[in-house]
Amino acid sequence: MSASLGYPPAPAPVVPAASCLPHSLLSLFLNRPRGQQHPDPQPPLPGDRPSLFGRFVHRKLEAAAAEAIREGAGEGGPLPEESQAALPPGKGHRVQGSGFVLGKGVAAVPASTGRPDGLEGAETSRGRGAPGSPPSGAAMPGPRKRLPREQEAEAAAEADGTLAEAPSPPRLGAAFFDQPCVRLARALLGQILVRRLPDGRELRGRIVETEAYLGGDDTASHSRGGRQTARNTAMFMAPGTLYVYQIYGIYFCMNISSRGEGAAVLLRSLEPLQGLETMRELRLAQRKGATRSLKDRHLCNGPSKLCQALAVDKSFDQQDLACHPAVWLEPSLGAPREEDVISAPRIGISGEWAQQPLRFYVWGNQCVSVTDKGAEGARASQLPAEASLCC
Repeated sequence: MSASLGYPPAPAPVVPAASCLPHSLLSLFLNRPRGQQHPDPQPPLPGDRPSLFGRFVHRKLEAAAAEAIREGAGEGGPLPEESQAALPPGKGHRVQGSGFVLGKGVAAVPASTGRPDGLEGAETSRGRGAPGSPPSGAAMPGPRKRLPREQEAEAAAEADGTLAEAPSPPRLGAAFFDQPCVRLARALLGQILVRRLPDGRELRGRIVETEAYLGGDDTASHSRGGRQTARNTAMFMAPGTLYVYQIYGIYFCMNISSRGEGAAVLLRSLEPLQGLETMRELRLAQRKGATRSLKDRHLCNGPSKLCQALAVDKSFDQQDLACHPAVWLEPSLGAPREEDVISAPRIGISGEWAQQPLRFYVWGNQCVSVTDKGAEGARASQLPAEASLCC
């Protein structure tokens, strides 16, 4: 009947699969600029009229492409009014990445390159391509949930690499450690020792007790007489180098090298400031059969105790305290006054150097390992009379 009237023969009323649809026709719908009617891929000859099936396919593709542009432009974001007026209604599926789904049993059609509407090869946000998108045709994730405005701005800045990093805490550099041993031992009082554990937790403690070991003629020093061994190599390295050694085969002590051949300062006690529960767990793990909880002032009141509480072992030996990522010193907001520092003999020393006042601690601090009543009484007698009066 249609042939007798001069019309093209009508095709069989069978819906073709997606692979049978002309790819050029699909790409023209996908590449159409927003708000514009698509160009007819094959203009009809004069007197021709599209078949029923052709008009059906035409409407379906136009509706799917319009819905793809409407919903994929910004995860459901609105289009300008003039563009919305030009788009015909449709019930296509949501755009996922660079393609859209026409319906059940029909495969997704990827967008071609050079799209004028900015949807090429990326899941976009209101027409702007998002960085780091997979290439066209790759498997794409589903549309993400919209974030609050502040979180979305932060995520965008982080993706662009413009998010400002949090300022790193100040730390004492190499210049601080480059001073004579006795002076460094006194200067370390009040400074904050920081230990960052592998899981990111940070432990902090204020140094309240030190001992100076001068090397050379100091018979109590591991480097006495200039003796250098594999064990005490760190004492001869640059100022600020950690010297960690083991005693009794189970405990560790931490020292810091200073200016002077073979000179170093032993850290004896800390006042815990941050991470006290973690320090307590680390201490109890080293105490066999211990059941009683440790008091705060007993966590770090000794050279081996502070190493246990901060998880410091032989692996820190010969490490630079000025730039190590897991242990460093932060400057104190208030160093102890000169009159609050007690000089006393070192602990556990015998011989001619036993009585040298090379141990320094903060007077009145409860975290000091051992107090010296004689040295404290001598210091009290040296204070001005008005300082001892009660106001």
